[in-house]
Amino acid sequence: MHGTLRRIFRVAVITGLLLLSLPQAVRAADEPIKNKECLDCHADKTLTRTNSAGREISLFADEAKLAASVHKKAACVDCHADLTRKHPDDNVPAQAAACATCHKKQSASYGASVHGMAHGKGNLVAANCSDCHDGHTIMPPDSANSPLNFSRLAQTCGACHEAAAKDVAESIHGRALAAGHREAPTCTDCHAEHRIETLKGSSPMKISLDVCSRCHASERMNTKFKLPQDRVKTFFDSYHGLAAQYGSTLAANCASCHGVHKILPSRDPRSTINAAHLPETCGKCHPGATEQFALGKVHIDAAANSGGLIGEQINWWIRKLYLWLIAAVIGGMLLHNGLLLARRLAAINRSRDRAVLRMNRHQRIQHALLAISFIVLAITGFALKFPDSWIGRMLGWSEPFRRWSHRVAGIVMLAAGVYHVLYLLFTREGRQLLRDFFPIWKDVLDVFGMLGYLIGLRAQKPQFRRFGYAEKMEYWAVVWGTIIMGGSGLMIWFKLDVTRFLPRWAVDAATNIHFYEAILACLAIVVWHFYHVLFAPEVYPLNWACWDGMVSRHWQDEEHGLDHEADLRTKADAAAKAPTVTPAQPREPRASA
Repeated sequence: MHGTLRRIFRVAVITGLLLLSLPQAVRAADEPIKNKECLDCHADKTLTRTNSAGREISLFADEAKLAASVHKKAACVDCHADLTRKHPDDNVPAQAAACATCHKKQSASYGASVHGMAHGKGNLVAANCSDCHDGHTIMPPDSANSPLNFSRLAQTCGACHEAAAKDVAESIHGRALAAGHREAPTCTDCHAEHRIETLKGSSPMKISLDVCSRCHASERMNTKFKLPQDRVKTFFDSYHGLAAQYGSTLAANCASCHGVHKILPSRDPRSTINAAHLPETCGKCHPGATEQFALGKVHIDAAANSGGLIGEQINWWIRKLYLWLIAAVIGGMLLHNGLLLARRLAAINRSRDRAVLRMNRHQRIQHALLAISFIVLAITGFALKFPDSWIGRMLGWSEPFRRWSHRVAGIVMLAAGVYHVLYLLFTREGRQLLRDFFPIWKDVLDVFGMLGYLIGLRAQKPQFRRFGYAEKMEYWAVVWGTIIMGGSGLMIWFKLDVTRFLPRWAVDAATNIHFYEAILACLAIVVWHFYHVLFAPEVYPLNWACWDGMVSRHWQDEEHGLDHEADLRTKADAAAKAPTVTPAQPREPRASA
C-alpha cells in the first residue's frame, strides 16, 4: 500500500514538473533562430556540401563581412525562411535565399533573363542571385569590394563565361575599364542588368541601335574619348543600316564587322577591321570578297570632304557637281513650265466667259486672311508637335520661331473672324450672306437627291441656290473650328492664367482638343475643300473666284442654277467699278462787247 502511494506521488510530481516546463519549451521553439546559433556551425571555414549540380560549395559565413554588408541588419532566417530548429539534424538542406521577399521587381526581371529561364528549365548550374551578388558579403555596386563594381564585373561574369571575359579584357573596352574609365561598357551595359539577355541571334537593329549606339551616338562620350562623331549616323545611312531599319535579319550590324567581345581598333593587327583581315571579315557575308572590294568604306559621309583618300575626294566632287547640275537643270525646267502654265491658265480663264460675280472684295479679303493663317497654323503647329519631322526641319531648329509664328497666325485668324462677324452684322451684303448660309429644309432634300444622283438612281442632280448643302456644311464647320481652335489655343497659350480658375487637367484637355481638331480640319480641307476648288473638272486647276471674285456663267448655271440674284450682284459690282461721269454744265452766254 505504501509502495503504491509512493509511485502515485512520484508520477504526480513528474507530471507537474512537465506541465510547468511545457510553456517554456513552447516559447523556446517559437523563438526565432538567432544568427549566433547559425554561426556555431557556419563559422567553420571547412564546412562544405555538394549541391544538386554536383559542385562542392562552401557553407562558411564570415561574421565580420556579414556585419559590413548591406544586409547587416537582417537575420539569417530573414533570407532562409525555410529553416527550423530541427536543422541540421533533419538532414534537409537549406533552400536558396528567398531574395524575392524583399526584391520583387529585381527577381521578376531575373526570372525573365537567360539565367532565370535556364533555372526554370532545371539547369541548376545557371547563375543565381548569390553567384553574382555573393552570398553573404553583399556590397553596393559602387563599392570597390563588390563583385558588381565596374572594375570587377568582368571577373564576376568570367566565373562562368571565361572565354568571353578573356576577350573583353583584351578589347579596347576592357583596357579602358582597366584604366579606370567608368564610361567604358561593362557586361551589364550590353547584356542588361537583372534581365540578362543573350544577344546571339538578335536582330541587326537591336545590336546597332539598342546596344552599340547607346554609347557611340553620345556627343559627350565621343568628344571625351576623341572618337568620330558620325559613326552611328553613317552606319544607318549605309546599305547595312538601311536594311536593318527595314527589318532585315541578315544585314551586317556593328558586331558583324567589329566583333562581339574582342573589339579592337583597326590599327591592331588582331582586329577584324584591320586592313589585313578585311577581306576575311567582308567575306563572311560576301563570299569571294577581294582586297579591292574590302577597301570600300562603310562609314561614308558624302557631304564631308575629309581631304583624305583620292577616292573620297573624287566622290565628294561628284556629289558637289551633280547637286549644282540638278539645281540648274531642274530649276530651268520649273521656270520654263511655270511660265508656260501661267500663259495657258490665263488663256483658259479668258475663254471661260467669267462674267458672274461670286465673291465681292470684302469676302475675298476675308477668305485670303483665313487661308493664309490656316496654312501657317497647320505648318507651324505640326512642326511644334513633331519637331524632328521634315516639317520641323523645314522651319529650322528655332523653337521660339515656330511657337511665335504659330501664335501670330492664330491672332490673324481670330482677327479675320472678328472682321467677318462685323461684316455680317453691319453691311447689307454681309446680312444677305448670312441669310444665304442658313440651313433650310431644301438642303436636307438635296442631300438625299445628290445621293440618288451619285449612285445612279436619278438622272439629274439637284439644283442649288447661292449655296448648296456642301458649301453650308463647310462654312459652319469653319465657324465651329475657329471657335474651338481659338478657344483651346488661348487656353494653352495662357495656361498659368487659366489654372487660376480651372484645374490643370483642363489645359491638358484643351491640348488634346487642339491637336485632334487640327488633324480633322486639315484633312477636311484637303479631302473636301480642295476637291471643290482645285480638282473638280469644272474649275481645274483652280476656282479663281478667290482672286477676282468672278466665275463663268456656265459654272454658275451648272452649280447654282437657282441663284437668281447672281445677275443683280454682277450688275451692282459693274456699277460700282464704272467711273463716275459728271455731266457737262451748260456754258453761260458770253456778254457782248
